[in-house]
Amino acid sequence: MDLLEMSGIRKAFSGVTVLNGVDLHVARGEIHALLGENGAGKSTLMNILTGSYTADAGTVTFDGADITGASIKAVEKAGIAFVHQELNLFNDLLAYENIFLGQEETGPVFSLKKRSMIEKARELFERLGVDIDPTALVADLKQSQKQLLEISRALFFNAKLLILDEPSTALNTAEVEHLFQIVRSLRDQGTSFIFISHKMPEIFELCDTYTVLRNGTFVGEGKIADTTPREVTGMMVGAAISERGAWEPRPAGETVLELDHYSGPGFSDISLKVSRGQVIGLTGLMGCGSTELMQCLFGIGHPTAGTATMMGKQLSGGSIHEAMKAGIAMLPSDRKENSVVPDMSLLENMYLSEQVLSAARPIINKRREQERFDYYQKLLSIKANSSAESVLSLSGGNQQKVFMARWLNTDAELLLLDNPTQGIDVGAKAEIYHLILDLARDGKTVIINTLEIPELREVADVCYVLYEGRIVKRLEHDEIDEQTVMLYSTNSVSDDLPAGDNQPVGMNE
Repeated sequence: MDLLEMSGIRKAFSGVTVLNGVDLHVARGEIHALLGENGAGKSTLMNILTGSYTADAGTVTFDGADITGASIKAVEKAGIAFVHQELNLFNDLLAYENIFLGQEETGPVFSLKKRSMIEKARELFERLGVDIDPTALVADLKQSQKQLLEISRALFFNAKLLILDEPSTALNTAEVEHLFQIVRSLRDQGTSFIFISHKMPEIFELCDTYTVLRNGTFVGEGKIADTTPREVTGMMVGAAISERGAWEPRPAGETVLELDHYSGPGFSDISLKVSRGQVIGLTGLMGCGSTELMQCLFGIGHPTAGTATMMGKQLSGGSIHEAMKAGIAMLPSDRKENSVVPDMSLLENMYLSEQVLSAARPIINKRREQERFDYYQKLLSIKANSSAESVLSLSGGNQQKVFMARWLNTDAELLLLDNPTQGIDVGAKAEIYHLILDLARDGKTVIINTLEIPELREVADVCYVLYEGRIVKRLEHDEIDEQTVMLYSTNSVSDDLPAGDNQPVGMNE
């Protein structure tokens, strides 16, 4: 008998059906991938499983007991834990305090048994191979440690099934592999997992079985060993993905951005030229300095040496407004923290940056802005019923398109895109890739920073690999592959670029 059986699950909100007879079966001691585009119904199904929502129809059986309609607390007590993509930790508490939160050990007169709780947390970390000091402040932990702390907390209270939602999003390659080692070890000890991810290589490396949802319906299930990434992706989007990528060589224009021995916090001695209409890729391990380089170009950080010249004008640095006036726009990696303004409508979220630049005109012309929104909605295929909707009502991919429109609305010449498809499903990713290439063909210049090498293969004319803040390799489009990038990202091969080698890249060379 399976550990988890969800049968015929149905759910509707305000008359709109979001789940229509969905089944999900998870065996004991297996890692089960739950797959589907954003909006396919994965989150709703998991919220029903964990007691946040009540199904309109269907049954849920866990470990032989009927838990249909059970409360959040009852589900947790049964042994189901949900490790969300946005971690539910308290940064101002210590690691061990997060583990025992709400279930503290007490002594006489309700005094806390701190020493006992610290020692039990330490034993747990050692058993799992987790490098965390139980007395460390959570705010001081790395993202990977926070992820493992959340998993440790669930396991401490004997979770039999862990739901992992995009657990590797903010982790580098080594941290992902460590996380996967722990998951595999726990699986071998009998713990089951539901693994939610948009990254096909991870799914096929880690998972044993899969279930695919599309538009709230059950599409299929099976063993990972019996399928391929292309077949699964076809099930998710309803059509096979073309074998040929959308990238094609294009002529380079005049120099838009030139960096000469440019240095700043987290990166140093960066020299390169970027031409109009190019798509330049930056990559490396997490913390390699590519994000910091982008932020410095956008005025978030102060350069410490060298020069950055935009359209022939040297940037002084340290001013976002200066960067915007120079024609630079930036899409940050963390949508929730740095892009979304939740109290504003789609229209207001879109025209926000343009209004900063045109602050001399204090009166907002709503009709003009609505016309611009309509234009960008059509151009970018933003799926929204009205510009008055909340930005939070959209999927991640459509939110990202709104923020892209925000910057295109400023007539920016250079777009800095930091992990632009993070947490976005495969269908929306393909749309954004085509959008990037369309912008390049129209003369916009794009620098994209990503840890996903297939992404660079889709869009980049040339790729710069960084290691510890320095460029260690430049790769032409046809040279970009997982093995080569990883060799240079990990400093496994030495091939330093000689002075003057970072020349403008003509895409027909």
